[in-house]
Amino acid sequence: MEEDDVTIREQNFHSQVREYIICFLLFAVLYIVSYCIITRYKRKTDDQEDEDAVVNRISLYLCTFTLAVSGGAVLLLPFSIISNEILLSFPKNYYIQWLNGSLIHGLWNLMSLFSNLCLFVLMPFAYFFLESEGFAGSKKGIKSRVLETFVMLFLLGLLILGIVWVASALIDNDAASMESLYDLWEFYLPYLYSCISLMGGLLLLMCTPVGLSRMFTVMGQLLVKPTILEDLDEQIYCITLQEEALQRRLNGSTSSHSHSQGSAHRLNKELDIVRDQRNKLGRRKKASAWEKNLLYPIVMLILLTETTISVLLVALNILYLLVDETAMPKGSTDRGLGNTSLSTFGVVQAVVEIILMFYLMVSSVVGFYSLRVFEGLTPRKDDTTMTTIIGCCVSILVLSSALPVMSRTLGITRFDLLGDFGRFNWLGNFYIVLSYNLLFAVVTTLCLVRKFTSAVREELLKALGLDKLQLSNSPTDPESGKLAANGHQKTL
Repeated sequence: MEEDDVTIREQNFHSQVREYIICFLLFAVLYIVSYCIITRYKRKTDDQEDEDAVVNRISLYLCTFTLAVSGGAVLLLPFSIISNEILLSFPKNYYIQWLNGSLIHGLWNLMSLFSNLCLFVLMPFAYFFLESEGFAGSKKGIKSRVLETFVMLFLLGLLILGIVWVASALIDNDAASMESLYDLWEFYLPYLYSCISLMGGLLLLMCTPVGLSRMFTVMGQLLVKPTILEDLDEQIYCITLQEEALQRRLNGSTSSHSHSQGSAHRLNKELDIVRDQRNKLGRRKKASAWEKNLLYPIVMLILLTETTISVLLVALNILYLLVDETAMPKGSTDRGLGNTSLSTFGVVQAVVEIILMFYLMVSSVVGFYSLRVFEGLTPRKDDTTMTTIIGCCVSILVLSSALPVMSRTLGITRFDLLGDFGRFNWLGNFYIVLSYNLLFAVVTTLCLVRKFTSAVREELLKALGLDKLQLSNSPTDPESGKLAANGHQKTL
């Protein structure tokens, strides 16, 4: 009997060690990828080891940790779905015994813990630490900046707890709720994270429809469009005349000093725009026939198919919500995995759901940076400040943490939320969930209709030849415009 107990304890010990090793390896890969991404966009600084360099390095490590947690939150639901299907297909396989319910639940709990840690502690610390200079009258140095940062964090924590306390007291006036107001760990933090989750869901609701329509434009910029009723040689000739005219004006202003510095800067900016347009036209001319006539339509068709499937799934989920209460998103505490398939068509539907989740996440990020409010956070290669990187990491963390909740709320998947992700208070409110689905379907449809009608107008203008004198809405000055028009007449 004692030997059996020892054997069970040894098995539990080895299982826990194996889970810790797997979690560490997965997070290490995410951390390395996140570090490469951030260093690609971070502004290059001198190698001098001073106080600001140490502060920037610490903030860089904290941002890398936060971005790795964001990547883990994005992969949570796809990893859980594919693990469930693998265990269903190979239930007795020795080599996948490490893939079990305990590991999946542990990953969900770790992501929830790390998301709270990054959102409420690490990112505020990184920002205040970066902006701190030490208290007036104190000795300058790292210790003084750390002390000021902790004081600011303490005051911020008091402010947030006070706001949550007042809000919860105004919303719930019953005796049980009043008693829970003094419970920090079991009430404050889950309630606060539930509010942050709702804000993240609303941010996704605002960014994803915009991103879904914006994805067609982004892919159109990356790929070469088919040449339909267009004369690329004529356009290249016109844009070359514009470039030569701007170059002569710039050389004349430099030699005679008759123009102000602001005028020269404007001419340089216009010249860069015209050169970029010429390079794009040259790339379109050199592209192969299959790239222009086959790749572009296929990619556009894939984007349209994914968007249509997403909207149809949301519409079906609205019907399910109206007729079946089990369609409501809920959490699960069942540690069993691989018992039943949550997809009607098995592995094929699971793969489609995973593709749609990644597509929605990419669309939400594209939509986020397309909004005018957040344009200032757009990262630039080798020219992004640490403050902007902190803002980007916080934004992506909020979006990625809300992605599993949004995917389940919209009915993209039927996989129940695990851990603290399924304990959000607003998930049980039928009217909030139904309104969320309706808004997503309506706003996405309106954005797509507006996008495709504008594209049709542009193609009609191109077919009629009304856009040849104004290429790609480029800013031109009167002299270059006249020369381009004269060149166009000579060509005719």
